[in-house]
Amino acid sequence: MKGQSRRKGSAKHNKPQRNEESLQPKHSIKHKKKTHQPQNHAHLSSASSNPPKPSSSSSFLDKMKARLAGGHFRMMNEKLYTCTGKEALEYFKEDPDLFNMYHTGYQEQMSHWPEQPVNRIIKWLKDRSSSIIVADFGCGDARLAKNVKNKVFSFDLVSNNPSVIACDMSNVPLESSSVDVAVFCLSLMGTNYASYLQEAYRVLKPSGWLLIAEVKSRFDPNNGGADPNQFTKAVCEMGFTSEVKDFANKMFVLLYFKKKEKQSSKSREIEWPELKPCIYKRR
Repeated sequence: MKGQSRRKGSAKHNKPQRNEESLQPKHSIKHKKKTHQPQNHAHLSSASSNPPKPSSSSSFLDKMKARLAGGHFRMMNEKLYTCTGKEALEYFKEDPDLFNMYHTGYQEQMSHWPEQPVNRIIKWLKDRSSSIIVADFGCGDARLAKNVKNKVFSFDLVSNNPSVIACDMSNVPLESSSVDVAVFCLSLMGTNYASYLQEAYRVLKPSGWLLIAEVKSRFDPNNGGADPNQFTKAVCEMGFTSEVKDFANKMFVLLYFKKKEKQSSKSREIEWPELKPCIYKRR
């Protein structure tokens, strides 16, 4: 009986709800449907015009990848400054992909510089005859050759481009006195950098130009860098005259030399200053 009384009570409780629903006019139900549909369209339109933002996890992974890439670049950069050219050549021969990784990091660092030294050298060449023959020591992506009409021999430790010759910068495959301009654009790397300059002297014609662009801190004696006057003196003792010293840029220096017409018969031991490694900042 208790069960029956409960069922009756339940029925009485539900009955008014059905009556209330049946009393609602039909047009009010249709009105709800009409007002509901535009809201859905507005929502879809908003979703299509505003694509979903990347999740915080993917953003974190991108930052970690960039940090790891930057760490690898700094490690390789330090190695190239503290080994000989021959050792660097062997290093990249073992794993050529490291060279690509290094230059990706290098380009990222250069993107923060207000002015690129290679662009200054490009302008210098464009102001002169296109018949001038150029040797680009440590050419990287061969930007110099791509932006001038001159014949350019592009040298670097690894060649990812048919126009780039892979070799040790102290032993390039050129005849003596065969080029008019030798360029070192941020490429005096290695403990034996003097041998690169000696090789440039060998391949330059008499009165040929030696153009050097280097990170300014490497020639700042107040912060552990080399004395630029001592460096200039050593280059001149090799058989050059100093023509231009440009320290105006806050990021790099430009040093231009000209090979003497006649080489001195006196051979002397040249005292080369140590050029400290260029350590790029973490970003």
